[in-house]
Amino acid sequence: MIVRRFLAASALATSMSIVAVPAFAQDAADAAAAPQSAKQDMEIGIGDIVVTAQKRSENVQNVPIAISAVSSAYLESRGVDSIDKLGTIAPNMKIERAPGSKTVSQISIRGSVTINPAITWEPAVGLYLDGVYIAKAQGSIFDIADLERVEVLRGPQGTLYGRNALAGAVNLVTSKPSGELGGTIEMTYASYDEMKYRGVLDLPKMGIFSVKLSGQYRSRGGLIDIVPNPIPNVPAARSPRVNETDTINSGSFMVQVRAELADNITADYTYDYSRNKQKPQYSQLLQVNENGDPRDIFDPNSPSYPFVGANFPLNLYTNPDRVKTASIDADVYEKTRAYGHALTLTGDFGNATVKSITAYRNLKYSDGLDLDGSPLPVAYTQRITDYHAFSQELQVTGKALSDRLSYTAGAFFFREKAETANPQSYFGGGTDLESDYGSHTRAFALYTQLDYEMLQGLKLTLGARYTHEEKDIRRYFRVNYDAANGITSPVVVADIPYGGVPDAKYNSFTPAVTLGYEVSNQVNVYARYARGFKSGGFNGETNVFVAPTPDCPSGALELCNPYKPETVDSYELGIKTKTLGNRLIFNVSAFRDEHKNMQLAVFTAGLGASSIVRNAGAARIQGLEFETVFHPFDALTFNGSLALLDPKYKTFMDLVDGVETNVAKNRAFPHAPKVTASAGVDLRVARGDWGKLNLYGDLSYVAKYYTFPYALETTNPSDQNAHTTQSKGRTIVNLRASLSEMPLLGTKAEISVFVRNLTKEANPANFIDFGPSFGGMVVGYFPEPRTFGVTAGVKF
Repeated sequence: MIVRRFLAASALATSMSIVAVPAFAQDAADAAAAPQSAKQDMEIGIGDIVVTAQKRSENVQNVPIAISAVSSAYLESRGVDSIDKLGTIAPNMKIERAPGSKTVSQISIRGSVTINPAITWEPAVGLYLDGVYIAKAQGSIFDIADLERVEVLRGPQGTLYGRNALAGAVNLVTSKPSGELGGTIEMTYASYDEMKYRGVLDLPKMGIFSVKLSGQYRSRGGLIDIVPNPIPNVPAARSPRVNETDTINSGSFMVQVRAELADNITADYTYDYSRNKQKPQYSQLLQVNENGDPRDIFDPNSPSYPFVGANFPLNLYTNPDRVKTASIDADVYEKTRAYGHALTLTGDFGNATVKSITAYRNLKYSDGLDLDGSPLPVAYTQRITDYHAFSQELQVTGKALSDRLSYTAGAFFFREKAETANPQSYFGGGTDLESDYGSHTRAFALYTQLDYEMLQGLKLTLGARYTHEEKDIRRYFRVNYDAANGITSPVVVADIPYGGVPDAKYNSFTPAVTLGYEVSNQVNVYARYARGFKSGGFNGETNVFVAPTPDCPSGALELCNPYKPETVDSYELGIKTKTLGNRLIFNVSAFRDEHKNMQLAVFTAGLGASSIVRNAGAARIQGLEFETVFHPFDALTFNGSLALLDPKYKTFMDLVDGVETNVAKNRAFPHAPKVTASAGVDLRVARGDWGKLNLYGDLSYVAKYYTFPYALETTNPSDQNAHTTQSKGRTIVNLRASLSEMPLLGTKAEISVFVRNLTKEANPANFIDFGPSFGGMVVGYFPEPRTFGVTAGVKF
């Protein structure tokens, strides 16, 4: 069935290829043969892009996997400078900010995503900066001033990338020092007093050393003005402690040093630093339950209202429509400081290349969130995280057997430590909690991949990876005060030190087999099988505690029974084509993923905010992906993508009336829109000795999607259901006009005007549903409003 759909959809997509985001390659020979002026324009969307997705340099069109890549020219033409702006460059990829955060990512590829941003959770998509693994979602949205390209690998990458690349991998590749004097200075001013300063300085070579410095600083006023309580006669309402929220104050810089130690040995050292000190997204109160249920504590018609809602009338502050002003009582903040050291040694020895990547990363993260979005002290939480990681990778790549055999082999070691303090306060201190957790992880892996050209154009790829990892956990939970349960002095509910529960240990074998055939120099087809592995572990923020038993002396059920690793077996067919004299690129992929022990977070708000972790069972996700770039003539380029996704649970075991029941037909898939699409156009309007004028337009479409794996249908309207936190989707239009290459005192000047979110898309992109135990409080998070701006800079 999926093959028939694949062929039918391919035919349909071919007929609409020029309107259907980007990937974007052309052979080096074709690019070299083009006039210089044409080559500069082609680089934006259809240039010759060489990627290192398989640990060696290859043209993106020749890599037999689903991969999208964009060059620095494309990124600069769109003003892309942080990873949260990359969500449109590949089909079936969606990037959201985690609820209440501006620096925590939720990256979804092909329907797989990790919702919970807690530091003990593992992402479903591997994120890499110059080959260094960025292991956690917290702090993963950061600025990079000088990217050479971005590669997005779709589908499990368990062989070459390993654990937690279950859904795919994103490679951020920075531009390396050239040894020649050059650079960029750029300034941007936009709506809401947004200012951005960006600079890149490439220094002349000094002996064996080449050095590049790059960085940027960005600030913006708040999107939401905070005002005093607008509703009279609410005694519990408090005065605001901030005057705005959803601000930006971020800075980053990078130092890169390249040393040519010998003709065949190069050392690359990188130090990157980023920090944020800003106000978080506004948690806008969309609704509370008002069904008359005793649990509907904010419903005036509920019997519980006189005991809770009368003192904290949250129902007076709900608003489902986007607002520009709000009233909150908490001192909200978001602060991050992250840095990393990386040393890459590369040696070329004839037909073999040996590489060592040594890296250390450190993150300090803290936030304070007013989660009720009102001037009432209903829900205030903080997270203070300290995290550091060390990794070491050794790899060798090369060719043998008259270049018919290409090989990659390597070893990888990873160690991390994470600590989070999570104090929480509810109902004006009526419930005050101290919640801390921490974890250690050690992982080791061996991997190899062989590519053998059996016949002319026919290549077989075999790969395998073995991973061993160990984890332990620490958990401390104390109730300082809980008026509802009569706790007036501190009660320690759990104090589990490292070693208090047995370590979690996992072994994984992730093979991959690909058969690729070069039908001609313009058509490549491939079939692929690959297994992916997402690490298991402990739910550090668990609030599930019972009386100790012989099997669980600590009484912490979720820690005594850590959740299992999630695995996926992926089957994929693909075709990559170049036609019309290499002016049209059209790629299609069809996939079917079989997931086992799928990890899902079910958010609860009982005694404190936390999630229950479930290995829900099994799921089948299948889909079709189309990418195209059309370059009808030198001055014009279209690019586009279309992705269709069909997710389905095969089993989803959940408690129904205390009984484990398969509820697969009644649970939603989170962050898995059935349709996503993008389209872009690059048009050179005019060119002369004075410079050139280009117009850029981009449209991205995301169909409606659920954000939590809740029930689709419930018997009680006050129970959590998936529709309450369903996003209606969005269509975002961005436009840019750029006057560049203008001669100015020996430099090239550029000025651009732009508008982001032209149509003022205003549907919430993310939510938190606190559930019936918290009165059905639902808060939402909206995309940034329409923004106008201008950028001016020079290149030298």
